[in-house]
Amino acid sequence: MSYRFTDLLPADHSGPALRHDVLTGLTAEPKWLPPKWFYDKTGSALFEDITRLPEYYPTRSERAILEADAAVIVRSSGAGHLVELGSGSSEKTRLLLDEIASGGYTALDVSEDALRQAGDGLAATYPDLRIDLVRADFEEHLTEVLRRPADGPRLVAFLGGTIGNLKPEQRQVFLRSVRDGLNPGDSFLLGADLVKSPDVLVRAYDDSAGVTAAFNLNLLQVLNHRLGADFDPSAFEHHAVWDGDRAWIEMRLRALRDVIVRFADLDLTVRFAAGEEMRTEISAKFTRERLEKELGAAGFGAGGWWTDPDGRFSLSLWRPSDVM
Repeated sequence: MSYRFTDLLPADHSGPALRHDVLTGLTAEPKWLPPKWFYDKTGSALFEDITRLPEYYPTRSERAILEADAAVIVRSSGAGHLVELGSGSSEKTRLLLDEIASGGYTALDVSEDALRQAGDGLAATYPDLRIDLVRADFEEHLTEVLRRPADGPRLVAFLGGTIGNLKPEQRQVFLRSVRDGLNPGDSFLLGADLVKSPDVLVRAYDDSAGVTAAFNLNLLQVLNHRLGADFDPSAFEHHAVWDGDRAWIEMRLRALRDVIVRFADLDLTVRFAAGEEMRTEISAKFTRERLEKELGAAGFGAGGWWTDPDGRFSLSLWRPSDVM
């Protein structure tokens, strides 16, 4: 094993957070839960299936940008060390690592299995790469991770359009935290989905094969397993809705009839009226101007802009504005 592994999370890091989110979100009006609870073993496998669907363009589009422009992105950044927030399998990341194969790579993710599997593969492919795997939550441990030493300028990457899962106020906190953690010479690479036809967007989140619906409904099984709930998934259906005013897609679960759900582990009862919806994800879409405004407000200046041939997805490079 030629990587270093650091664990910043307690053994049951997610338990208290899940209980808090359920007690907060399912007693609110309207009901909601954050999307991070989708990803148990089944949910993660379903999401991998989603990325291969013809309707789901973001993964293919981002990879197309990296295949065409990874070299110029890394060259523009001047970095010899890549830090990836929410690294997952690190598959697309290899296109960036090809350009800094004798430098360093820090991968941050909440899944030890994903980190170690990626680390094993990367160590075999890039024997001269210094690999640092960190099990952590970027919302909690970002500052600590960015304070870790690195040789030379770093490129901090946040790919996959995950920025769109954060509400505007959460995005500002996150972006400012990234900015505050950068050293002189560092850069920030952001993957962001772009505004386009609502028909294209809705199909990407409500595919004809029903894979996204299964992914969304699996959240109920996560709650059953983790918190002793008694959801009947057949009592709910998946909906994807484009909110043009907020420029985001909402994924929702709609009750098909009156439903009473009991959470044995929380001593909680939740009632859904027929037709009532629970929001399970937002996925904001951006324009270049909106990104420049939000990143500028967080203390960044633009350093580069790339899109796929169809203009559906973007990768953008940013530097602290006081060192531009």
